[in-house]
Amino acid sequence: MEGQGFWEDAEAAQKLMKEKTALEASIHVWDVLRRFADDLGVMVGLSQEAGGEELLPDIDAGIKKLSQDVDSAELDLMLSGENDKRNAIVTIHPGAGGTESQDWAEMLLRMYLRWAERKGYKTEMVDLLPGEEAGIKSATFEVLGKNAYGYLKAEAGVHRLVRISPFDSNKRRHTSFASVFVYPEVEDDVQVAIDEKDLRIDTYRASGAGGQHVNKTSSAIRITHIPTNIVVQCQDERSQFKNKDKAFKVLRSRLYDLQVKKKEAEMDKMHSEKKDIAWGSQIRSYVFMPYQMAKDHRTGYEVGNISAVMDGDLDGFIEAFLLGKRAQPGSGKDDDI
Repeated sequence: MEGQGFWEDAEAAQKLMKEKTALEASIHVWDVLRRFADDLGVMVGLSQEAGGEELLPDIDAGIKKLSQDVDSAELDLMLSGENDKRNAIVTIHPGAGGTESQDWAEMLLRMYLRWAERKGYKTEMVDLLPGEEAGIKSATFEVLGKNAYGYLKAEAGVHRLVRISPFDSNKRRHTSFASVFVYPEVEDDVQVAIDEKDLRIDTYRASGAGGQHVNKTSSAIRITHIPTNIVVQCQDERSQFKNKDKAFKVLRSRLYDLQVKKKEAEMDKMHSEKKDIAWGSQIRSYVFMPYQMAKDHRTGYEVGNISAVMDGDLDGFIEAFLLGKRAQPGSGKDDDI
């Protein structure tokens, strides 16, 4: 940075300065933790020398706080990847099963929107295709805020629901699946080559809410990237131009994600969790009957308060995944789900 010509490329210099600031902040956090741990060690030594117990409550409280602070610092460390800081684009698709799975996909959509609200993130719907009877056929939305992708990448995969179906007059237990895909939103500083001749762009009339405008105007956009067969669509905005702009943003993000995964495959460094993001290999089960439980199959983390989970209380699952922690053996219900 002190070298001659460093500031000649202002954009590159600013980027490097931001990286330097982030590294210094991370080092400062660990320095504070180290000093706090040293202070606790001194307190333990004083307690042993005095032979008294008056310092034990303070030591116990200090250890708990240190443990929490270390977990928080580790989580920040896990969110230091190249794309973790970016906004996230989330797509939800129901599995086979018609109305059952479509209703489950809508439940997941509500869960993630509630989670984003809890975290203070802004969300914008890109595309929403309602089901014929209930639920949704697909949904794509943006989550805007620092580390949105870093957190939500933990949610990519197949999610399984077990419940007594509200659509079954015989009140039988049903199992439904829905897949969640998460991509980092690509910013202008990331180069993704898109050749116009590789694209097919279609316009059509939007469905769902929107009044007369929806019925009279072909404002919705569908873009097909022919080489990869990736299809994205947007019908949320009234303006065809705005829908096209959003659709291109999603396409760039998906192509970038594909590019990254190809590099990871070539280097053979893909994590087992990423390999599991495939149809039929659920990452988490949500059981409503005969008992209530949500359990992550990658970490073993489980919660009995299913209502809280469906209302967006997902931080425990996300943190367990990011920190690579596995829960202790559960209640013996593993075989049931």
